[in-house]
Amino acid sequence: MKLTKKKILVFLVLVAGVGIFAAFNLRGKGVVQYYTARVETGEIKQVVEATGTINAVITVQVGSQVSGTISRLYVDFNSHVKKGQLIAQIDPPLFEGALSQAKADLENARANLAVAIANTAKARASDVQTRADYDRNLGLSKQGVISQQALDVAKANADSAAAQVTAALAQEQQARAQLQQKQAAVQVAQTNLDYTSIHAPIDGTVVARNVDVGQTVAASLQAPTLFTIAQDLTKMQVYAKTDESDVGQIRSGQKVIFKVDAYPRETFTGTVSQVRMNSTVVQNVVTYDTIVDFNNPELKLFPGMTAYVSIPVATASSVLKVPNGALRYKPDLSPDEVRGLYQKYGIPEGAASRTQSMAATKTEAAPSGSRPQAAGARPGNAVGDAASRPDASQGPRYDTQVVWKQAADKSLEPVRIKTGITDHTFTEVVQTLNGDLQAGDDLVTGVAQGRTSGSAPRPGGPGAPRTR
Repeated sequence: MKLTKKKILVFLVLVAGVGIFAAFNLRGKGVVQYYTARVETGEIKQVVEATGTINAVITVQVGSQVSGTISRLYVDFNSHVKKGQLIAQIDPPLFEGALSQAKADLENARANLAVAIANTAKARASDVQTRADYDRNLGLSKQGVISQQALDVAKANADSAAAQVTAALAQEQQARAQLQQKQAAVQVAQTNLDYTSIHAPIDGTVVARNVDVGQTVAASLQAPTLFTIAQDLTKMQVYAKTDESDVGQIRSGQKVIFKVDAYPRETFTGTVSQVRMNSTVVQNVVTYDTIVDFNNPELKLFPGMTAYVSIPVATASSVLKVPNGALRYKPDLSPDEVRGLYQKYGIPEGAASRTQSMAATKTEAAPSGSRPQAAGARPGNAVGDAASRPDASQGPRYDTQVVWKQAADKSLEPVRIKTGITDHTFTEVVQTLNGDLQAGDDLVTGVAQGRTSGSAPRPGGPGAPRTR
């Protein structure tokens, strides 16, 4: 009895093994199944996408010209200020003492000038007297009344008095110069005292305060920043970092839409005001700042927020459009089979070689059953998107692609098309060169089952694929 059970068990195991082997063998030789997506008719908008930072149009950093201790603060974060308003005070006693000393020195210089003027007047009077004595002695000497020695003494006295006048005038000029120097010192001391009162240079909002009461600021090497004031937060700008390959499509006056993380469900609009020529290089990636002006009447957006910017650069309405996954798909066929299908539907040999050469320039591995991306293509773009971007100076440039349409009998039919702009999900069909392509046709975007092995389904295009 036990032996019979063992035989039955062995028999069941053999039957199960044969069944599993047959199932796998039949699955490997099953019919190929594809992921497909339909050709549609509609609008395509090609956009330049970038990330930027929101900034006020004018931002002023308020510093201090003098060193000292902050004694009072009159504003805080988010305070609204007017031009000339007192916003902070540095402890002034040291500067008041310096001003008093400078004023005292000025009064001393004025007194010295008065003494010098008096000495000049005295020297002039002495010069007049000695000159008169000399003239009298000169007349008497001619008459022989006085000796020559007395005449020489009178002349020496006259010359000495004239020299004293010159010296007095020099001292007076020196006293005047010292007076001007002391006046300048008073002005400097007064200016330093005035600088202890920090005033707002513009109307605006305080967006940063970097000091507290009791903190010492040192302005010996450079002016420390005490406050940052944004002039008008109702009119702001986005500094968007745009790739060098995209700046040729951007022009002043273009409308812009952008979003921020603070309001994920809201879309904001602005206008391009300029593309700055100053480049930024980060890890060999060259970007330029595109300035976008926008209104912020409700003060929802703050300086420093990250903005995700989209700049529409081209639009096509009521056009035939194919999913980008269909442009990337490459059938699992031998070269001879592909060549035969091309000849059957009138596609020239050059199209095959062009497609293969473009596939060779891929920058990253594409999923099996999908066409690889060309060098420089954005993720999700069709091969040749870079070549099909409209150029503002030369007009639109187009590329040719081969897509694979699934016929009613489940066979593949190649169609050669000329592509236009893309929104990274769909690409415009400018012209059908070889074959027939209409709205509603199914294009292959990926393979669900290989020809020789039962691999897992791998979608080849955007959106939920449909298995035929």
